[in-house]
Amino acid sequence: MADHLEASVTLPSDPASVRTARSYVVGTLASWGLPADDEVTDTVRLIVSELATNAVQHTLGQSPTFTVDVVLARDELLLIGVTDSHPRLPKRLPAAVAQDNGRGMAIIRCLTVECGGKLRVRPTREGGKTVFVELPWCVPSQPRPATARPEPSPAR
Repeated sequence: MADHLEASVTLPSDPASVRTARSYVVGTLASWGLPADDEVTDTVRLIVSELATNAVQHTLGQSPTFTVDVVLARDELLLIGVTDSHPRLPKRLPAAVAQDNGRGMAIIRCLTVECGGKLRVRPTREGGKTVFVELPWCVPSQPRPATARPEPSPAR
């Protein structure tokens, strides 16, 4: 079995891509052994939804696409990263919570901490940023294909 599994999809910075990102990640996790109706899947679905929404709404048209990366490292750690090309980093709490919008990062942070994970934001070499969520992988050992990667659904 591979040391880690990876999947990635790049989507247009369009509101319809949020749904596609969610579906892609849930499909990827299912192919890796996490059922679509699992509580962890629901948490990941919400985290991906918030990350993708942020990549679409808060890049002010300066990031034509965003990329969602999913990595299962050593069957122990699930990494989800959403990268866009806008240089502005997400606002830190509590300032983001005080505004009419900007609660997405607070939601992501709470869900991540609740799962025993970590949230990180890193600038990219190209001038954008990646928001990473690291979660413990807590699925009973099951056989799963080492190379299965679902194809992204077309954005609607």
